[in-house]
Amino acid sequence: MPRFFCPQPLAIGATVSLPEHVAHHVHVLRLQPGDHITLFNGEGGEHVATLTTIEKRRAQAEVKTFSPREAELPYALALAQALPEGSKMEWIIEKAVELGVTAIQPLAAQRCVVRLSGERAEKKQAHWDGIVQAAAEQSGRNRLPHLAPLADFRRWIGQSDLHHRILLSPRGEQPLSGWARHHPPQAVTLLIGPEGGFSEEEEQLACAQGALMLSMGPRVLRTETAGLAALAALNAIWGEM
Repeated sequence: MPRFFCPQPLAIGATVSLPEHVAHHVHVLRLQPGDHITLFNGEGGEHVATLTTIEKRRAQAEVKTFSPREAELPYALALAQALPEGSKMEWIIEKAVELGVTAIQPLAAQRCVVRLSGERAEKKQAHWDGIVQAAAEQSGRNRLPHLAPLADFRRWIGQSDLHHRILLSPRGEQPLSGWARHHPPQAVTLLIGPEGGFSEEEEQLACAQGALMLSMGPRVLRTETAGLAALAALNAIWGEM
């Protein structure tokens, strides 16, 4: 059954007008009035609805049932990712959502090649928001991870955070997997540098602010691999139940 994010109140018996991009998808999928779809608004649970009206840029559906089903991890995992080159950030966001991340913080670090500001940053943010929504639709999640605005690393690292911050670096003396096996599941923010990693100055600043520097083992992973591998490792070690 097709799943769509519908950011509006959903109640059994109500007829809702679907967002224009959802109506477009309904049209592309050649769905017909009477077909069932799943809707979620990010507030938890999901609704089954029946399509009642389908036009090229407009569609409506009647909400029929509600299920409290969730697919969230029992612990919060956040990803603080320094901006990589090209379209790598899109891949990272998509896969991080699939792996259950609860928040994503894009960072501008010293070695970042990509520099975003002003209108360009706003357009990227809107594009990334769309990727978060699509990944949640595809992966069966009924809550959207929080995608924070791009932040300067130095300013962000000085902010208080209830999550345990873990900076992944080849210079880390203990592997993440070893640390996770000796600690209970808990809220964690993973810090991933850009191509070339965080600078030594940034690593020292992070550690001074309470971050724990760990490694991903003897191999050096690319920036688009490290965070996703770390998320998968924590899920495997801590479990999802």
